[in-house]
Amino acid sequence: MFTDGTAPGVSVESLWRSARSTRCEAKSCQTGKISTAEAAVQSHTSQDAAVQTDQRSDAAQGFQQEVQVLCLHRLSYPEAQQQKLQVTSVSWNATGAVVACSYGHLEDGDWSTAKSYVCTWNLERRGLNPQRPDLVVDVPSSVMSLAFHPSQPSLLAGGLFSGELVVWDTSRTEDPVVWRTGITDDTHTEPVYQVSWVPEGRQQGRPRLWSAAPDGKVLAWQEQEGRLAPAGGFTLAAPQLPRSAQLRKLARGEAAVGVTSLSFSPLDPCVLVVGAEGGAPLKCRPAAACRRAPAELAFAPHAGPVYSLSCSPFHRNLFLSCGTDGQVHLHSMLQPQPLLALQLSQQYLFCVRWSPARPLLFAAAAGEGVVHLFDLGKSSQKPAVSMEQSVGQGPVHCLEFNCRQPQLLAAGDASGTVRVWQLSSDFTEQGARELKHLEQLASETRG
Repeated sequence: MFTDGTAPGVSVESLWRSARSTRCEAKSCQTGKISTAEAAVQSHTSQDAAVQTDQRSDAAQGFQQEVQVLCLHRLSYPEAQQQKLQVTSVSWNATGAVVACSYGHLEDGDWSTAKSYVCTWNLERRGLNPQRPDLVVDVPSSVMSLAFHPSQPSLLAGGLFSGELVVWDTSRTEDPVVWRTGITDDTHTEPVYQVSWVPEGRQQGRPRLWSAAPDGKVLAWQEQEGRLAPAGGFTLAAPQLPRSAQLRKLARGEAAVGVTSLSFSPLDPCVLVVGAEGGAPLKCRPAAACRRAPAELAFAPHAGPVYSLSCSPFHRNLFLSCGTDGQVHLHSMLQPQPLLALQLSQQYLFCVRWSPARPLLFAAAAGEGVVHLFDLGKSSQKPAVSMEQSVGQGPVHCLEFNCRQPQLLAAGDASGTVRVWQLSSDFTEQGARELKHLEQLASETRG
């Protein structure tokens, strides 16, 4: 009834390989575009995930890497792209549903009279058109920085190349400008590279708008009689800085130290870090104003201007800095030398941001057109994932995590495109020992 025998071989065609034509290929891990339809955003388009990961021989491991990051949206304003404008800043509103971007120029040159735009998209709107923003605001000067109000979803602040600050109400399609500084002796005299809403004092009261520019001024603003009026701040001057600050030699008669970035501690709004053109991050006390030196500590400098700073939302003494040397430094507020110095790019690093959900995760925007996700819990030497955003089309200038939906990361680039990346749970769910690991990092000392 039963006899031994040998069955002929069976050939099964690989559906994974044949499906690659309908997916997006990555150069190093063969990951691809996955056809998705997001019910929350009513969008039926998906874009190139282009994730660079290590090659795996095991197909299951490759698939696991593949779904770590997806590009949900590729947003752009064709008219701005036709004028070769770059995305200079991105921001999420208080509900996490709306993303805004500003258009302008970051290269050298006089762009003060060049027209630019601020655009917003509601990603939860039915029938979202990625090339047709819900709101387009014409601005007479390049917009260098943006920040949505932390509790009023429609209020959006912007810093202009001209030195002026403007607050728009994005719920108003006609004449959205609600407050502005105008050009006065109290405003900045150089481009406003960063704006930030910060709660007043330790009681986390009504947020106040802060701004920073290479004229050395770090200024606070408040609404007064229908306009933005000065409410404090200080000017960074060379004689006031700690002797440890290794800054470039100032020209005769030049006193102000150019400020390129700022970051307030989410856990203590009385402490902020500012980045200097000379390369050194500086710990400051904004309440010091001009009566005494506001800079308390100078940290070991980058080999060039500091382009971005980010204070940890999980530890009061940790912050990140990046700049033109292509490095990210992890600093403790308690010592001048960095805890870690990571070479992430051979070109500039334009932006760095801590994750609002994972204490050990941060993202960095690189000059090669790549967004790096770095997980300090897995490696202190190389990124966990690198997403190709605009390779060959210029650098990624800005990025922001969505605090309401931390699986969403928006990044804007020199080609005029904002990509919204969706991160897997690996990048959004906090590990059991993650906070302890962060505390261990913070307790390390460097000579």
